[in-house]
Amino acid sequence: MSYLYAATRTPFGRFNGALAHVRPDDLAATVLEDVVSKAPDLDPGEVEDVVWGLANGAGEDNRNVGRMAVLLAGLPATVPATTVNRLCGSGLDAAMIASRAIDSGDADVVVAGGVESMTRAPWVVMKPSRAHPAGDGTLVSTTLGWRLVNDRMPSEWTVSLGECNELLQERFSVSRHRQDAFAARSHALADRAWADGFYDDLVVPVDGAQLTRDESIRPTSTPDSLAALAPAFRQDGTITAGNASPLNDGASALLLGSEAAAARLGIDPLARIAGRAASALDPRMFGYAPVEAANRALQQAGITWSDVGAVELNEAFAVQALACIDAWDVDPDVVNTRGGAIAIGHPLGASGGRLLGTLAHVLRERGQRWGVAALCIGVGQGLAVVLENVTAPSA
Repeated sequence: MSYLYAATRTPFGRFNGALAHVRPDDLAATVLEDVVSKAPDLDPGEVEDVVWGLANGAGEDNRNVGRMAVLLAGLPATVPATTVNRLCGSGLDAAMIASRAIDSGDADVVVAGGVESMTRAPWVVMKPSRAHPAGDGTLVSTTLGWRLVNDRMPSEWTVSLGECNELLQERFSVSRHRQDAFAARSHALADRAWADGFYDDLVVPVDGAQLTRDESIRPTSTPDSLAALAPAFRQDGTITAGNASPLNDGASALLLGSEAAAARLGIDPLARIAGRAASALDPRMFGYAPVEAANRALQQAGITWSDVGAVELNEAFAVQALACIDAWDVDPDVVNTRGGAIAIGHPLGASGGRLLGTLAHVLRERGQRWGVAALCIGVGQGLAVVLENVTAPSA
């Protein structure tokens, strides 16, 4: 069995904000070094693998940013690392891969994590088929969404992420008012969590950056103020800059190990990874993919929604989060109780680690035994992990 022993992340910065000058490999090294330090008895050379999530990888985060983070963090050169890409799910995918390695007996101690600098994601230009072409070249942004699309890909699958979620809104009739109210709740809960000190032990500062908490939180947001924003993707649409996650920079890391690894680490585990699953559907409905992923993960864990006391669902868009919550037999009040991505931010590769780390601490805080972390992934996928709080009654 695999366990989560420690979690950390940077504050999440806004696009062109306080972390804009920090390279993604330095962000990754920051959290990697910090999460290893949370295990007082761990010899860093005993980390058997590092699995890192990243969605873009076109700039300074290229050429296996996980390995670069190991070297920049000062871990021994004998510590191996790999980088995985499942777009928005990359960080959670990394944790799932790490937990499988532990469950199979291939490793006892693995660090998983993820990073994204959406600010520093470069423009790219295709290499011409012959030297010195007479025509112009086109720079393509790698920050978010489709680019350099294969001509054989059906055009209905390559619409923008926002348009996909307008289609989701039409399918499930999630009103603009519900979306704005959900977004305002996200900001209020995230602001309160920081004020309560919930994130104090979960967040590590970044050297050279004047950022003490997540930069996108707007505590004055209300449903009425958000209702004044114009639709972003359709003239008569419901999705705005206020009820969707922003572009962000940040990193997260998780220390995972077997039950026996506790003696080597010098700390007790926070939670057991009890179930994990992936799902996929029509790319246009990607926001709904967590529904099946979470249901499968619960089945693997041998529990039902009636057992779940906390949910961390990535808020890519308010509409897709609400559609998922409506589909699950779960109390909406246990979802994202310490704020979500609409307020905190969604630096693609880092979000999965944030979800799992937050979930483990929320379960401890609330004395709940079972929790679910889930997120949607562009191009029609979803991931979910079930955690068991090992200190809860009957655990």
